[in-house]
Amino acid sequence: MDKLQSYTITQGRDRAPARAMLKAIGFTDEDLRKPIIGIANTWIETMPCNFNLRALAEDVKRGIREAGGTPMEFNTIAISDGITMGTEGMKASLVSRDLIADSIELCARGYMFDGLVCMVACDKTIPAAAMALLRLNVPGVILYGGTIMPGHHNGKPISIQDVFEAVGANAAGRISDAELLAIENEACPGAGACGGQFTANTMATVMEAIGLAPMGTAAVPQVDSRKKEVAAYCGKVAVEAVKKGIKPRDVATRAAFETAVASVAASGGSTNSVLHLLAMAREGAVSLTIDDLNAISDRTPLLASLKPAGEYFADDVDRAGGIPVILHRLLEGGFADGSALTVTGETYAEAVAATAKETPGQKVIRPLSDPIKKSGGLVILKGTLSPDGAVIKVTGIDKKQHRGPARVFNSEEPAMQAVLRGDIKPGDVVVIRYEGPKGGPGMREMLGVTGAIAGAGLGQDVALLTDGRFSGATRGFSIGHVTPEAVDGGPIGLVEEGDSILIDIEHNVMNLEVDDATLAARRAKWVCPEPKYKVGVFGKYIRSVGSASEGAVTSGA
Repeated sequence: MDKLQSYTITQGRDRAPARAMLKAIGFTDEDLRKPIIGIANTWIETMPCNFNLRALAEDVKRGIREAGGTPMEFNTIAISDGITMGTEGMKASLVSRDLIADSIELCARGYMFDGLVCMVACDKTIPAAAMALLRLNVPGVILYGGTIMPGHHNGKPISIQDVFEAVGANAAGRISDAELLAIENEACPGAGACGGQFTANTMATVMEAIGLAPMGTAAVPQVDSRKKEVAAYCGKVAVEAVKKGIKPRDVATRAAFETAVASVAASGGSTNSVLHLLAMAREGAVSLTIDDLNAISDRTPLLASLKPAGEYFADDVDRAGGIPVILHRLLEGGFADGSALTVTGETYAEAVAATAKETPGQKVIRPLSDPIKKSGGLVILKGTLSPDGAVIKVTGIDKKQHRGPARVFNSEEPAMQAVLRGDIKPGDVVVIRYEGPKGGPGMREMLGVTGAIAGAGLGQDVALLTDGRFSGATRGFSIGHVTPEAVDGGPIGLVEEGDSILIDIEHNVMNLEVDDATLAARRAKWVCPEPKYKVGVFGKYIRSVGSASEGAVTSGA
């Protein structure tokens, strides 16, 4: 281990004032001679996803001390997608990803920590932590707080997805107000992140696959007593990573990113992973494009039957043997590089061998010989409506093509009201625009709308496309991240009511079936709307954010 960078803050005659201040809160000279490990905690009292992280940090500290390090905890923020969904508050969600990354980076640079443990749970906190680690390239570990357990209603397990869909079912007269309230009351029984292979559990899978989280740590639910020892173990791994000099960019190589993409494809993960993996790659100076993601997904079989489109919940993955069972399948099939380094110092193959303990008879994760589908859950669509790409999750979708008339909305709220009023009919293509990174700003997720469509019984009959995003809990014919976005002059901004739109999954095509002359005339008349925010954090974000096809990053990397 080379000279610790924290010594710049803590050692030498000139640092006496700094030591005096640190001693005021209990640190000793001995503490300050050890590797100082910053604990970036995204605990917040506004959601179940991160709720137990405050207590869990004590176990991380225990592990750090037992391994010969000194922990220093600091907080950042988190925005709940589920709570803010369908409101102006949802615009803060994606914005928070880069702000969290900035705040972790800023604290780490300011205090010159020797290593980091990033405690994460809700969607954006996970890629944010990875982005910060890849910027800093300081030894670090990502600790996922864990999934929520499923609720139960009428003897069946349910999740927050069922609540969103129940709203649509209630509006369509398919369930009573009392039934809606019962589902609301029973869906979320305690702490933990949303319980399917939604965005949080997808990105937790990614972190084990890419090697930044120790294998076998992520699938343990947040309320499970084993999580305390998982937390302590992550603290120890962080100290050992400092001693061994293992840095994030040593781990998150191009080969590791390919494995991470394959883990999303094999597990039927969230479309948000496309956005986050592209952003992480950019921060880590790894060449990765949206077309690369499509190619990797296309060659990787779908193996896990997980919500929102499958049968099982995230806690079922834990009972099946955990994420390492999925990663073992990838290794077996040649979809992962076994020689890649992980944060523990083991190779991917060594870590898989040590942690993949498949439960006999489990049905959650299929064998390679019996995949759910021969290709993965993510498909990138290009064409006259999405020249730079759009993304659809095809798990649970049987049909390969949808053609229908456009129903055009310039924001999410009127689209939601149209669904609830029963104005959307089978065959329609709902177009929601001006909800992109700049236009929204912040690419709001549309789970409220897609949940209402599914709840109304139209999930297989109506397509929805947007320059915004979708929740990992979204299912059905839903296409997000349409680029260029409307405010950047993308064709989605030229669509008019009744235009024919073709979505062809088999050929990766999404076309606006309007002739060139008509489109040229519309473009000549199009005027970019004024930014919705000109000052404050949203105004700053609008001025700095890039395209969703490149991860919607604000770092300027």
